[in-house]
Amino acid sequence: MTISAKVIADTQYRGARLTTLELVYPRFIHSELMTHRVFSRNAASSRAIPIQTMIDAVLMNPAMPVSWGKNQKGMAAGEELTGGAFEEAQLAWLDANLDAVRGSSRLAAAGVHKQVANRVLEPFMHMQTLVSSTEWANFFALRTAAGAQPEFQALAEAMLAAMNAHVPVFAGYGYWHLPYVSEFECHKLDIEDQLKVCVARCARISYTKHGQVRDIEEDRARHDDMATQGHWSPFEHAAIADHLALGANFRNFVQYRQYFPQECVQTFDRLIVHKEPDHG
Repeated sequence: MTISAKVIADTQYRGARLTTLELVYPRFIHSELMTHRVFSRNAASSRAIPIQTMIDAVLMNPAMPVSWGKNQKGMAAGEELTGGAFEEAQLAWLDANLDAVRGSSRLAAAGVHKQVANRVLEPFMHMQTLVSSTEWANFFALRTAAGAQPEFQALAEAMLAAMNAHVPVFAGYGYWHLPYVSEFECHKLDIEDQLKVCVARCARISYTKHGQVRDIEEDRARHDDMATQGHWSPFEHAAIADHLALGANFRNFVQYRQYFPQECVQTFDRLIVHKEPDHG
């Protein structure tokens, strides 16, 4: 079982702490992380990673529960299984993992695309996710509580420990929070290229090793392609310290995404818009 949290960038401005964390956790709790609307996120995609790469990953290090509680009424399990019942539960999970690998392999052999063949592996995958937020207290209160899903509780504790062990940069107005951009690059590159590099590296978590450094020209091209195609979520992690403007889901920071007038589509020609009745 792999559950970890690492601080990538950490900036505090006028009482608001914007932290970007790189997370690894079981895919089967990913939907619970997605319920926290104050988070900006990018995650590894089953549609983007090659089938054999995913098969190798779940064979070498399958995601497994951290707790094997007895079944009972309600959302939380009872006391932990022991002895033969505990061993049988673990074997059943690993057998299911092998069944998923066999199914995915058959789909691949039939020529099915990875966006389908990888789906049967998802319960046994680990997620790699980048999360940025200025609002953490409510999340930690909910997810470190005793009734939380044990795997999510372990993730939340890892995130809390990572943040508590890290001292943020105490920034002034106009300071850019730029995950994956080194101090050397901040001195070497102008702000336009710093932003493009940041966005490209945040996006790369969806299909290759997260935070991997590539050629600057490739980063520029990746940034421009995403802006053209309207893939805006990687543009949310870079943000400027500014308490005078609305910052979407960040407090006292404005996301780089908001610098693009086209970042939110307001009309769609296939959506029927009904005229409101006249109540006058």
